[in-house]
Amino acid sequence: MSAFHPDLRLGRFIPGFSFGPKLASWLGPRGRRPAPPTVADVTVEDIDVPASGASPAVSLRLYRPKHAPSPMPAYYWMHGGGFIIGQPEQDEWSSLALARELQITVAAVRYRLSPAHPAPAAVEDAYAGLRWLFAQAPALGLDPSRIAIGGASAGGGLAATLALVAHDRQEVRPRFQLLVYPMLDDRTATRTDLDLSHVRVWTQGSNVFAWTSYLGHAPGIATTSPYAAAARREDLRGLPAAWIGVGSLDLFHDEDLAYARRLEASGVPCEVHVVPGAFHGFDALFRNAPVSKAFWAEQARVLKAALF
Repeated sequence: MSAFHPDLRLGRFIPGFSFGPKLASWLGPRGRRPAPPTVADVTVEDIDVPASGASPAVSLRLYRPKHAPSPMPAYYWMHGGGFIIGQPEQDEWSSLALARELQITVAAVRYRLSPAHPAPAAVEDAYAGLRWLFAQAPALGLDPSRIAIGGASAGGGLAATLALVAHDRQEVRPRFQLLVYPMLDDRTATRTDLDLSHVRVWTQGSNVFAWTSYLGHAPGIATTSPYAAAARREDLRGLPAAWIGVGSLDLFHDEDLAYARRLEASGVPCEVHVVPGAFHGFDALFRNAPVSKAFWAEQARVLKAALF
């Protein structure tokens, strides 16, 4: 019997490549950002949040349903890409669908990437954008008591560290954190006991390169900051309730389930959704597969329950 989910059986043919400096540079940001699309029922606009004090200037892409009742909830989203590549537009289909289906505002942040901007640049960008969203909630017709944060892969790890920063600084209070196969623990990059025979898309080689780029030093050392790798945080009490979704073949499977157990042990409700036979990023590569659609629908269900 194949280790891969029946809907993802073609995944076994995905070649085992790893990100390095050349590939990351080639796939990195180029030129001007894509213009917002014109959509009949959702307003899409880019907002440039100016620098304020120690907070950097940051860009958000807002997706706002045109006829939703006010005040509406909001979902603050962080894209994936190992902290080395990616942009909010890669998840545009999902941001539009969530705004439309749940009648919420989705705000996707454009954060600085490593190695040019190592930690804590990404989380400071994310925090600056989140503070702006809370401050502008009345003007945007948002309910500040119903703002969730979330992200996928590196974006999921960033959402988890953002929850820590928000908890510690006590300026804004996200209601919920939705973590899609989050990149949480740099120590996974040092493990030699993992069975990697069915790992696809995000390999151990990519993990080592990405963590080294993001941290500015080799992964696994004792001084790694929890504001870079959320799994390094010892005290998880008082964080927002969470949902973690991950595939059983994902390189991050073990670290994600370990973090979920630690959240629960700290009194933070955390729902876990494991997709058997699914590898990292399966829902992006095979978006129309039934298992991918079900995975997205589960996120929409959980988000609706948290915000409504």
